[in-house]
Amino acid sequence: MGKITIYIENRPYVVDDDLTILEAAKICGYNIPNLCTWKKGRCSVASCRVCLVKVEGERRLVPSCAYPVRDGLKISISDPSAVQARRTSVELLLSNHYYNCQACRKNGQCELLEVSKRVGARPEMYVGEKTKTTLDELAPGLVRDTSKCILCGRCIEACKDTQGIGILGFENRGFKTIVSPAGNRSFNNVPCIQCGQCTLVCPTGALMEHNEIDKLDEAFKAGKYVIVQTAPAVRAAIGEEFGEKIGTPSTGKMVAALHRLGFYRVFDTNFGADLTITEEANEFVHRVITKTPAPMITSCSPGWVNYCEYYYPELLPHLSTCKSPHEMMGAIIKSYYAEKHNIDRSQICVVSIMPCTAKKFEKDRKQNAVDGIADVDIVLTTRELAQLIRRSGIQRKKLPDEDFDDDLIGEYSGAAAIFGVTGGVMEAAVRTAYYILTSQELEPIDFMPCRGLEGIKEASIKILGNEYHLAMASGMKNAKVLLDEIKEGKSKYDFIEIMGCPGGCINGGGQPYVFPVFLPNEDDDIQDTYIKKRASVLYNIDKEKKVRRSHKNPDIIKLYKDYLGEYGSTKAHKLLHTSYNSDREKYPD
Repeated sequence: MGKITIYIENRPYVVDDDLTILEAAKICGYNIPNLCTWKKGRCSVASCRVCLVKVEGERRLVPSCAYPVRDGLKISISDPSAVQARRTSVELLLSNHYYNCQACRKNGQCELLEVSKRVGARPEMYVGEKTKTTLDELAPGLVRDTSKCILCGRCIEACKDTQGIGILGFENRGFKTIVSPAGNRSFNNVPCIQCGQCTLVCPTGALMEHNEIDKLDEAFKAGKYVIVQTAPAVRAAIGEEFGEKIGTPSTGKMVAALHRLGFYRVFDTNFGADLTITEEANEFVHRVITKTPAPMITSCSPGWVNYCEYYYPELLPHLSTCKSPHEMMGAIIKSYYAEKHNIDRSQICVVSIMPCTAKKFEKDRKQNAVDGIADVDIVLTTRELAQLIRRSGIQRKKLPDEDFDDDLIGEYSGAAAIFGVTGGVMEAAVRTAYYILTSQELEPIDFMPCRGLEGIKEASIKILGNEYHLAMASGMKNAKVLLDEIKEGKSKYDFIEIMGCPGGCINGGGQPYVFPVFLPNEDDDIQDTYIKKRASVLYNIDKEKKVRRSHKNPDIIKLYKDYLGEYGSTKAHKLLHTSYNSDREKYPD
C-alpha cells in the first residue's frame, strides 16, 4: 500500500492507493450519497448509480463506489451534471417503490428516504407501472417484500460474503428483476438459516424480521402470566434505538421499561446462560471421560444449528445436546418456577427479547417443548422491543434504573453476560469445566485467548496434565473452515464454539441497524468498531459482577439442590436438552 495525491474540487488530498473514490472521499471529508455499498464502501455491482461523480478525462460520469483512485486523479462531486444524475438515479428508484412509509417499520431508518432528501429527489417525477410484488411471510424469522426492494444487492453480498451461503440472487431480467432465493421461493423453502444478516444491510424495508408484537398483545388480552426474559446482547444495543451512542449500557432503563409494559415478571436470560454452562461443561467433561470422538461443538446459536442441519448433517453428533439459554429459561419457568408458585404452566406465556431472528425459528422446533408445551411462546428482537417501548409512550430518558426481578431464578454470573460475544461461551465453559475436573477454580479467571473479534480463534488449556485444544468461529463462512477439517479427519480440537453471526449475538440479525448515514457524530470507522463497543458492555458486566463463574451462581446451586439433582440428571435432560434433525430437506417443494 502506498500514498498518492488526488484532487477533489481542485483541492489536493493524500490518500492510500488501494481505495475507491467513495472511500477516499469519505476520508477527505466528503460523504457521497450511495445506496448499494454495504460495508466500508464495498460494492460489487455498482447498481444504484446514486454515487456518480465526474472524473477528469472520463467521457461519462463514474460510480465512485467502484472506481479506484490513482495518482493525480481529479474528481468533482459538485459538478452540475453529477448532481443532476444522482437526483435522477434516486427518482428512478422511487418510481418503482411503493409508498406506505407511515406503516413501514423502517420509517426513520430508511436509507432510501434519507438519500432522497440529500439529493433533492422528487418522488412523483416518474410515474408508471411497477414491478410485480412478492410478499413472503412464510418463514418464522424473516419477511421479504419486493415492493420496497431497490435492487442494491447488499443482501446478496452479505449472505455470500458474511455467511458463505449465497441463497439470494437477482432473478429475471430488466423490469421484472427481483432479489430472491432461486425460483422466487420462500425463505421457508430454501436452506436459509434465518440469521437475519441480510436485514442488517437492507437499506429499506424489503427485508425485515417477522414481527410478533401482535402475539404479545393476544397473550395479555387472554390474561396469561406473561413473563419476559432478555438476552445479554440486548442491553448492549437497545440504547442505540433511542439516540444513545454505540457501546452505552442500558440494562437499568431497559428493565424499567419492561416493568412498565405490564409483564408479570422480568427475568434475565443470563440465568439460563449459567444453566447452559453448567450442563454444557458437564457434557464436555463426560465426553472427555468416555472418550467420545472430539470435538464437541456448542449449540446455543440457532442459526448455526440450522446451518449444520442443512449443510453438515453428518456432524450433528458433535453438537452439544444442550438447549440454548432462553429455551432452558423457558423450560425452567414452566416447570420449577410454575410449581413453586402454584401456577398452571399452560397459563404461562414466555416472551424472549433476543438479538436474533433465528430464535423465532428455534422456539417453534418440536424438540424445544416439554410434554407438548413449548418452552418459549414469543420471540421479539431488540428492534421490536424498541417499537414496543415507543408504542407505549414511555419516555425512556425519564426512566430510573431498575433491577431484574429476583424470584427464584433472578441471579446470574459474569460468565453468563459474556455469552453474547464470540468466544464468551467458550470462556464461560472453560471456567466451569476446569472446576468440574479439578475441584479448583481457574486462575486467572479472564481467559484472554478466547477474546477478540477474529473470525476464527484458537486457544489451549492444560488441565490435570492434559492439554485441550479449543477453537471459536463466528459467521458461517468461518465456521465452514473448522467443519471441513472435522469432515476430513484433520481437526485437532476438543471443543469448538460456533456463533451464527459475525462477532456473536451482539451483531445478531435482530439488533439495531448501524448505517453510517444516520450516525454523523460517531467514529468514521464505526463499521469496524461497533461490534467491539457492544462487546465491551458485556465484558464490563462480567468484570463488575461479584460472582463470575456459572457454577457459583447461588440460584443455580439451589435449583439443582431442590429440583434438578445433579448436573446431567434425568430431569435435567428432559427439561434442558434437545435433539436435531439430520434429514432436513435442502430444497423442499
